[in-house]
Amino acid sequence: MTLRSRFAAVIAGLWAGVLLCIALIATPAPFATLAMADAGRVVGRIFEQEAYLSLGVAMLLVFFDRAGRRETVIFKSGSVFGTNLMLIFGALFCTVAGYFAVQPMMAAARAGQGALSFGALHAISLGFFALKGLLVLALAWRLVGAAR
Repeated sequence: MTLRSRFAAVIAGLWAGVLLCIALIATPAPFATLAMADAGRVVGRIFEQEAYLSLGVAMLLVFFDRAGRRETVIFKSGSVFGTNLMLIFGALFCTVAGYFAVQPMMAAARAGQGALSFGALHAISLGFFALKGLLVLALAWRLVGAAR
């Protein structure tokens, strides 16, 4: 396999690790040690950084996938839109919808505005994050298998 495919597998694995670390360690810790409002601000900052990191990593992986697909289509037959690209775009959608769309609605819900409650929006955001984690884990699994 090419160095590019191995690098993509490492990047996807690291991305999955970051998401698992955030879910299992980084977000519960502030709520165990800080006041609720302070913990919410810390976790909000963690998710902000994760969202921008996810955008960058997804774009990097799209670049690697497109370069590999271009070679596949030129030398063989096949589609330029494969399963790995769908997984990357799915994770990208979850990032945009979960953070950049739902997060502002959560701030409005805290202020008593909007149609949905803070709890409902929090559950939607959590669902997008969990789905993104599953998509990235599946992507890492596929890329590691392809790199062998």
